[in-house]
Amino acid sequence: MIDATMAPPLETVNETTRAATEDAVLNPRFYTTDFEELDRLDVSPLRAQWDELVGEFRRDPNKDHFKRTPEFAELDWTGWSPELKAAFIEFLTSSVTAEFSGCILYAEIKKRVKNKDIRELFGFMSRDEGRHAGFINHVLNDFNVRVDLSFLTRAKKYTFFKPKYIYYATYLSEKIGYARYITIFRQLEKHPEYRFHPIFKWFEEWCNDEFRHGEAFAVLMRANPHTLEGINKLWIRFFLLAVFATMYVRDHARQTFFQALGFDVDDFDRKVIRLTNEISRQVFPVTIDTDNPQFWALLERMHQNMQTMARADAAAGIGGAVRSTLAKLDNGLTFVRLMFLPAKHAPLPANVRLEPVW
Repeated sequence: MIDATMAPPLETVNETTRAATEDAVLNPRFYTTDFEELDRLDVSPLRAQWDELVGEFRRDPNKDHFKRTPEFAELDWTGWSPELKAAFIEFLTSSVTAEFSGCILYAEIKKRVKNKDIRELFGFMSRDEGRHAGFINHVLNDFNVRVDLSFLTRAKKYTFFKPKYIYYATYLSEKIGYARYITIFRQLEKHPEYRFHPIFKWFEEWCNDEFRHGEAFAVLMRANPHTLEGINKLWIRFFLLAVFATMYVRDHARQTFFQALGFDVDDFDRKVIRLTNEISRQVFPVTIDTDNPQFWALLERMHQNMQTMARADAAAGIGGAVRSTLAKLDNGLTFVRLMFLPAKHAPLPANVRLEPVW
């Protein structure tokens, strides 16, 4: 594991790197796992689909995609409102942290496991995520707020997750990443007047990388069906709800960003969550009933609680601390209520693989 004691003092890095280092509830995290258990994965039950998938990674369809064009350097953002600039930088910072988190985890898996199938796959995925992170960071550099990724590697805290939690969480993060990017791309395809930065033109092919990464975890889980049975169905529901709730709350705090793209944030989140939930039926035997109005009402309650926490923390004092604590407790109870909502159950499709056709 990387030695965080070798990192320079936090006060010597820029504000964007400092923000990326924080382990707040809604911030992307860095993970480590049980590499010996990963070594025991067996893909032979789905060997044909596995070899086809790895062949796609080997062909590297996006090898030449992440190249900047003159329009990046020519962009004049000096007329942007301070709110839009801050919202866009926050979006990029969260994105680069998430992409780089995947790059580090996948590279560590490749380094630590002996299983040839697993080593090869995660090497390819680390390559892709590193490419994404570098492309985003170059955009941040245009605003003079580039994240120090080498510092982030040393200073960020690492959270241990069991391999099955890595499968569920990472599968969902890759598929929801696809759903978010393709929804933004399709919107700007129809309404180019909202495309305030050229990076959005890269989202279509980019999101196909995210989709392909999700496919890898889908094949891994379907080839090892014990990860989808018994009590693991409860864990799957937990991670579905955790990912959806985190996105909903975080996006509703970024209203300026989504308004600039021509979205109503409620419509955006509903579309993305429904699409991700639909896609996840390829591998999860249990999914969320997104037609239940109570599901959306409880997500909104969590958002309102987060707003209350922000106001209470800004007010400080004993009263603020009490209001913040009560809101945190209510969010915990709200999530429990989400877990008790009726779920949807369906048999898994015979063919694991999907195509990014949305």
